[in-house]
Amino acid sequence: MSFHTFLRGLIDAPGTRAINRLRAQILEYFPARERAFDFSTSKTALILLTGYQTPAALRRIGRARLSTWLKNHGVRTLSAAKSAADTAVTAAEAQFTVVTGEKTAAKTVHPLAREVMALDEEIAELNALIEGRFREHPDAEVITSMPGIGDMLGAEFIAATSGDMTAFGSPDRLAGVAGLASVPRDSGKGSGNRRRPRRYSRRLLRMFCLSAQVAAVHCPQSKTFYQRKRAEG
Repeated sequence: MSFHTFLRGLIDAPGTRAINRLRAQILEYFPARERAFDFSTSKTALILLTGYQTPAALRRIGRARLSTWLKNHGVRTLSAAKSAADTAVTAAEAQFTVVTGEKTAAKTVHPLAREVMALDEEIAELNALIEGRFREHPDAEVITSMPGIGDMLGAEFIAATSGDMTAFGSPDRLAGVAGLASVPRDSGKGSGNRRRPRRYSRRLLRMFCLSAQVAAVHCPQSKTFYQRKRAEG
């Protein structure tokens, strides 16, 4: 489990770098398109880049033919294809100026889009493997019963703790190791002072912070608690 989550982290990093390079490249010659699509989450936007990179090419093919092309190249629904085609052509119609170096930049965008798509497929396969392994753990149902923790965060938890809760002794100890509990900062003249710990598991802290963010959105009790605390300031 630990190896698989570590491997996923190794794939995530180059994926993020590839997306950043892709966005930077598009921004140089087609800024309207860079603003119109989220290339980190939209596979349709990446598919579109493999066929049509420049404003002129998008204007030539038009919305109707572009939506058909997208549907034939892996976009699941016609509505998604039409929406992406409309967004892309609208962006192209907002830019008629040909930027210096556009052809060179467009040639670079194509392989970058392919690279991001390939990494996305690797991540999806690895996620499925991690989720399957996590579900085999005897405490999987207990872990995912906690608000905000699904299979992936549950796998992170198992990897960070080795799945042995007896090693911590108590919930307070686990909170301390994760950096969620303050530690004493007493001196000879004062007592009762607390501070954030300097040594703790960054991996566990990240996992708990992400689970709290998810719970604040999707768990009614957590959402109510979060909103109350926000109101209290």
